[in-house]
Amino acid sequence: MDTSNKPTVGVLSSGSWGTALVKILCENLDTVHWWVRDDYVKGCLQNEKRNPKYLSTIEFDPNKLHLSTDINQIVEASDILVNVIPSIYQKESFEKVTVSMEGKMIYSSVKGIIPSEMKSVGSYLHDTFGIPYDFLGNISGPCHAEEVALEKLSYLTISAQNLSKAKVFADLLDCKFINTTTTDDIWGTEYAAVLKNVYSIACGIAHGLSFGDNFQSILMSNAIREIELFLNALYPMDRDISKSAYLGDLLVTGYSYFSRNRTFGVMIGKGYTVKSAMLEMNMVAEGYYGSDGLNQMVKDNKLKMPIFKAVHDILYREKNPIEIFKKLSDHLD
Repeated sequence: MDTSNKPTVGVLSSGSWGTALVKILCENLDTVHWWVRDDYVKGCLQNEKRNPKYLSTIEFDPNKLHLSTDINQIVEASDILVNVIPSIYQKESFEKVTVSMEGKMIYSSVKGIIPSEMKSVGSYLHDTFGIPYDFLGNISGPCHAEEVALEKLSYLTISAQNLSKAKVFADLLDCKFINTTTTDDIWGTEYAAVLKNVYSIACGIAHGLSFGDNFQSILMSNAIREIELFLNALYPMDRDISKSAYLGDLLVTGYSYFSRNRTFGVMIGKGYTVKSAMLEMNMVAEGYYGSDGLNQMVKDNKLKMPIFKAVHDILYREKNPIEIFKKLSDHLD
């Protein structure tokens, strides 16, 4: 790709998915601006060409990386910002931003709800910093960071209200192992991404309780219907729920052993407490926060979503997973 006159791109986060996105962008850009967690990570990327904490098999060309532990440097240098900061750290991270974000396109790949605000990332950035919705977008899967590291063919959907903007960014991601598509469904893709993590926890709980593949398939079939019900109630538009950004992302997150939300659910099903599961994983399971963040919306709209309710009851009301899933099994078809 000819990189002349291409927008500058900054990635916010040096976690596994942030690292994977930088790898993808390095396929098409001469320079990727990257906000990393600390000087240790920065030093390892510069000297050892690897992220020491996540996807350390990826070897980077340090000459392509503009690394900084100062978020303001990366924000100022970038036309497009890729927000991959975990939901629980969104507020404290963006409160450090003192430079202008005006005119910058911000794509979220967080797939969570900000716990202290009970808002999606897009809503938080709009309400708090006045970012127009026309400058907010999302990155959806199905796409696991671990498979990006292995350069296995993966798919991304880029959403923005302005499809020409989405296409510009999609072209920067499209490469030999990434296929991209675009949509203007910014709300549907954002909330579907949050919900699929909740249902991935449900799949994990079922596996931890020794339910078989037959039950898992019924669980997933009902889960996509619950997602469709939620989206149609809150953000109605003409959308095909079978598209990869909805059903595809749900399937890979619910079935793959790479899924941290599924892993979290498996641990809950096996008897771990929420706290102990989180400590052992040492990674953020966004579905945990998403479950509570969306619960009030589900209640307010009087939506019948038994799988969603089951997960929330187990995680936040400390209900017994065995009893809850036994009751749940009678409500699925």
